[in-house]
Amino acid sequence: MELKNIIAKNIAELRKANGLTQLSLAEKLNYSDKAVSKWESGASIPDVIVLKEIADLFGVTVDDLLCENCKMRNIPASNKRIHTIITLLSVMLVWLIGTLIFVSLGIAGISGDLWLSFIWPIPVSFIVLLVFNSIWGKRRLNYLIITFLMWTLLAAIYLSALRFNPWLLFVMGIPGQVIIFLWSGMKKTSRK
Repeated sequence: MELKNIIAKNIAELRKANGLTQLSLAEKLNYSDKAVSKWESGASIPDVIVLKEIADLFGVTVDDLLCENCKMRNIPASNKRIHTIITLLSVMLVWLIGTLIFVSLGIAGISGDLWLSFIWPIPVSFIVLLVFNSIWGKRRLNYLIITFLMWTLLAAIYLSALRFNPWLLFVMGIPGQVIIFLWSGMKKTSRK
C-alpha cells in the first residue's frame, strides 16, 4: 500500500476511535474539514508538522501514523463522558459555594438580598463552561457561551444594584454582542 493511503487509513481510524468528526478534527488542528477529508481519502498528505500535531492529539507517535497493519499502541478511548462529568462537577461546585454563602449569611443573621447568592453562580457557571469548552469542547460553542455569560453577568449586576435604577447596564450588552458576532465571523474567515 502506498504511504499516503497508509497515513489516510490511520488518521481516519484514530479520528473515529476518538469519536471525532472530520470537522471537529479540523477545528482542533486549525484546518478546514476539506483538508482532513483529502488526508483521509489519500488525495494529499499533511506536512510533517501537522503529522506531529495529529500524533500528539491522539497520543500516538508519528511512526504509528506511517505504519501499515501495525496496531496503534495508544488509541485512547473517548474521554467525552469523563470530560462531561468533570465539567458538570465543576459547575455544581459553583452552585455549592453559592448555597454555602446563602446558608452562612442566614445563620449569621444577616438579612437583605440573600437570594443574590443564587444569581451570581449563573454567570460564574458560564465562565466554568467557557474554560472547559475551550479545553475539550467545540470552540464554536464558545461564542454562544460568551453571549450567555455577558447577558447573565449584566443581569446579576442589575439585580444586585436595583436600588439605583441601573437598567442602562443592559445597553452595554448591545456593543458587547456586536463584538462577539464580529469576533466569531473573523475566526471563521481566518480558518478558510
